[in-house]
Amino acid sequence: MPRTQGPMIALLLAILLLAGCGGNPYLDASLKSAEFEGKDMAWFEKNWGSPSGKASRLFGGETWTYFRIAGVHTSPLSITASPTECQITLKFGKDGKLSSYNYSGC
Repeated sequence: MPRTQGPMIALLLAILLLAGCGGNPYLDASLKSAEFEGKDMAWFEKNWGSPSGKASRLFGGETWTYFRIAGVHTSPLSITASPTECQITLKFGKDGKLSSYNYSGC
């Protein structure tokens, strides 16, 4: 195989790999706010796993933070790709149910 075909094959394999990847369930879920209103902390822990961070809120409840890979950023001049990280913050009230959320980097 000539030396010029090696990088081209690697690029083709990278494109095929990225094309075969499905959606991000955390990103998809974060865009459907009405679906998650009223869900409790146990539901999120069961379906999303343990959060990356937890903090108490001033007037009761907790704030949970999840960090997930939301996609891949590629440069046209490079065959390497770097992940794009998404931060999802969930705020629970005293009753342990989701009261609000926000996300960034998604």
